[in-house]
Amino acid sequence: MTEAVVHVVDDDESARESLAFLLESADFEVATYAGAPDFLAALPTARPGCVITDVRMPERSGQELVARLAALNARMPVIMITGHGDIPMAVEAMRSGVVDFIEKPFSEGRILDALKRALNTLEAPAVSGDQADIKHRLETLSERERQVLDGVVAGHPNKVIARELGISPRTVEIYRAKLMTKMHADNLAALVRMTLSVRGQ
Repeated sequence: MTEAVVHVVDDDESARESLAFLLESADFEVATYAGAPDFLAALPTARPGCVITDVRMPERSGQELVARLAALNARMPVIMITGHGDIPMAVEAMRSGVVDFIEKPFSEGRILDALKRALNTLEAPAVSGDQADIKHRLETLSERERQVLDGVVAGHPNKVIARELGISPRTVEIYRAKLMTKMHADNLAALVRMTLSVRGQ
């Protein structure tokens, strides 16, 4: 499918191996590492590609790995996976430049779609036409939907957004569902990524 290598970083051996098997079945070349230190040690000779890393790992977390890759100016897009996701964590990951933030358990289609998008960023930057589409979608939002979106992008949970806007958490959920539809976002990470891409970080 591509000459790029998918570097899988996860301290859980069974999760690491099952993900590697899934990706190899989809014709990706995969290299696996038992943690961030192993990957960083191999980085100088690692072939170009993208990184799929777990968030919670001993020694160095997924967030710390992303920060280290940025400091080294390593041009490798990163996908984060986690079994302990929450909104602030997802937003922080997207703000740090992560391509996608995926909660376990995830479907095969979800991880392959994220991988395709990550590898596309290696070949070409975001097309300006995409940005125009996203801006147009943002313009279709009502004032209240925009306020809820601001809260989501700031990393606030529904309860906090509800308190700030003087509405119920259930109403926030309804607005969030409308937002996702209008923005053509099938998950929270996609919504945050799109918004940050046109607003800047």
